[in-house]
Amino acid sequence: MPEPQAKLTDWTAADIAREVRAGNVSAEEVARAFLDRARNLNDRIGAFLRFEEGSLLASARAVDAKVQAGADPGVLAGVPVALKDNLCVRGQKTTCGSKILENFVSTYDAAVVARLRGAGAVFPGKTNLDEFAMGSSTENSAFFPTRNPWDRERTPGGSSGGSAAAVAARMAPLALGSDTGGSIRQPAGFCGVTGMKPTYGRVSRYGLVAFASSLDQIGPFARNARDCALILGAISGRDPMDSTSAEVPVPDFAAGLDRPVKGLRIGLPREYFVKGLAPAVKEKVMDAVRVLVSLGAKAEEVSLPRMEYATAVYYILAPSEASANLARYDGVRYGHRSRAAGSLLELYEKSRDEGFGPEVKRRIMLGTYALSSGYYEAYYGKAQKARRLIAADFDAAFKQVDVLVTPTSPTPPFKLGEKASD
Repeated sequence: MPEPQAKLTDWTAADIAREVRAGNVSAEEVARAFLDRARNLNDRIGAFLRFEEGSLLASARAVDAKVQAGADPGVLAGVPVALKDNLCVRGQKTTCGSKILENFVSTYDAAVVARLRGAGAVFPGKTNLDEFAMGSSTENSAFFPTRNPWDRERTPGGSSGGSAAAVAARMAPLALGSDTGGSIRQPAGFCGVTGMKPTYGRVSRYGLVAFASSLDQIGPFARNARDCALILGAISGRDPMDSTSAEVPVPDFAAGLDRPVKGLRIGLPREYFVKGLAPAVKEKVMDAVRVLVSLGAKAEEVSLPRMEYATAVYYILAPSEASANLARYDGVRYGHRSRAAGSLLELYEKSRDEGFGPEVKRRIMLGTYALSSGYYEAYYGKAQKARRLIAADFDAAFKQVDVLVTPTSPTPPFKLGEKASD
């Protein structure tokens, strides 16, 4: 139960859904409370690119109508969920934080959006991100940076920095982001919220604008594990529109939250606790491990010997797939079209040059080079083989332990602009 005098914006998602279903508070009241707070804070934080008040309140009233009629409004009845702006919502802009899609309006709902609608969730607006989800600070947005709510001189992380900041600042109780190489996990750590990249195939990617298709996943941000489990259950499951989504049952993720950790085998990979890890970060990680051990868990060191190649592998695979995926932005079918082009080739070149920002251009060039004739097998093919070997190290570790505990980022949040040239 929420605290008796708690503001609506202090309630958890589980509190909101329960109280809305019981008729103790209306979904419209909840929506207006979070929207007002978000608007009041957004100039200082920059979490949201846009608010969608009309559709938000219409959806909230539809939830209230179901409650009044005695119908089931869904497990997330009336819960506002902020959406990263690389997720399609029918009739709304989906910009990916890029000038090239600045005026693009989606014609359909992403699978996760449709599932959340069915669960009774409502959507206050779209959150900021590094352009096309390429970055770790949300400074690569074409529109403005997002600031960390706890220290506005620092980054909230990225690329899903807007979603993480929105939840941390209680501008929304839940949010969705996407994670290709840390884009949920790192901003969740920087903003002090719960974030999760689900197993590949657990959540449909239909309606997520593609960055690197073998790595992209949609996942939640929440203020606690229970809320995270609640929304993960709502968005998970097989989707015929995504051939990579897995045909596996969706469990009750919240069912194990109160299970004791006695006997849990925790692995501490030695390759994560090395030079370059800030002492303050290591201390906090080990504090958490000590709490788990005091509750009956067992901790031991494990090894992932080929992790030293992971960053190199990522920076071959992700840019290569980005190069292929972003080839569709050619100024012909949708998105920005240059007015200065005098030929078809110039249309392609100028539209892409005007529309893409510097980080996206860098990754497209890296990927195009790695996929080019004579280099494909030396770079992309070799990186695919190395990925399989890295995965094998994890498989071996999980035969020894139940979970791995690692830092999410080697440092605390860095200042805006501090790493812009690195």
